[in-house]
Amino acid sequence: MQAAASVRTIVTAAALAAIGAAAFAQQGTVAVKQLTPEAATAAARAAMEHCRKQGYQVGVAVVDRGGALQAFVRDRYAGAHTIDVATNKAWSAASFKIPTSTLAVETQAGRPMSGLRAHPKVMAVAGGQILESGGTLVGAIGVSGAPVADADDGCAAAGIKAIADSLEL
Repeated sequence: MQAAASVRTIVTAAALAAIGAAAFAQQGTVAVKQLTPEAATAAARAAMEHCRKQGYQVGVAVVDRGGALQAFVRDRYAGAHTIDVATNKAWSAASFKIPTSTLAVETQAGRPMSGLRAHPKVMAVAGGQILESGGTLVGAIGVSGAPVADADDGCAAAGIKAIADSLEL
């Protein structure tokens, strides 16, 4: 009797494993939401305009969900450094899926994530915000050039707000 029960258990487990494997095999690809170039450009321009109204000359980068640059604008007097800094802020936000202001706190000396600051692209300072559509990461925006990082963050938020309706938040 016990042998028959063991055989049934093994057969049942094998059948369930085969069903699970078949279901998994059918999911060899995934569908992802992508930020359109138009939305990326609109966010970048809105962020720059917000900063400009406050008297700040900035660079603004928008990256896709993988951190690849999708749009960039730089105001006429923004420093040359704003190109790399804004891009790295956006990359950092997208890569770690958190705002760079949070990354700044989490990577301080003595914190478990402090070693991340050694990565050449990590920009652990406010000004990078994630872009989400229905709870799914679609990209990030980074701003550089305002006199303080919190002002960069405010301009990034203005860029997100400008395209919020098109992101299906």
